[in-house]
Amino acid sequence: MPKVTEEYIKNKKNMIVRTAYDLCLQKTVSTVTMQDIIDATGLSQGGIYRFYKDIDEIFRDMLIDNRERVTIKQHLDDIFAHTESEDIKSVLHKVFKLLADFMTNELMGIVKINFELSVLSMNAPLRAEKILGEIEGTGNFEYLFIHVSQYLEQNIMSGAMTPKISTEELLTYLTTTYNGIEMSCIINHCYKKLPLMEWYVPKTQLKTLETTLYYLLGLED
Repeated sequence: MPKVTEEYIKNKKNMIVRTAYDLCLQKTVSTVTMQDIIDATGLSQGGIYRFYKDIDEIFRDMLIDNRERVTIKQHLDDIFAHTESEDIKSVLHKVFKLLADFMTNELMGIVKINFELSVLSMNAPLRAEKILGEIEGTGNFEYLFIHVSQYLEQNIMSGAMTPKISTEELLTYLTTTYNGIEMSCIINHCYKKLPLMEWYVPKTQLKTLETTLYYLLGLED
């Protein structure tokens, strides 16, 4: 029997993970089963279990793969590497544009999957811990939060701006509102298809949040 190489195993795992991703776009994450992946890949029952013990291990590797394939980290690094030569609103506008483009392009993809995994984490916390617990590093949103919070705190401390609310209130408002926009856009585009769906457009919603942020930071014209 020929020796199975590491490259062979890696290629098979990549195929399984990408198949799982495609299935998660067609269905909700919580309804994708091991049998679905077996049928879609053409692997046998015994064949797929040579690579993964269960579907949660596949989801874990799918999330890792998603983070590597679709990331805004380098774009954020580029934005915050040149803040000395730009005013605060110009920097924040670039961040909001980046977010709007990302949410628009990935609304039916990674954004949808991450949202459904967050729902799964509430309904089945032990499963969520198994999927997310071993993933190292920071995701796009965590990376964004770190950079934006540091940038805002630096400008507040330097006196470059005087917010109308505390830093803690400001950051809490930003995260909860951003999550709300993301959830509303996903629900209305992926599931409900409401008559007013055209209102729930990432770029439109995030533009309103951007304008509100300038007001809260005391940067309104």
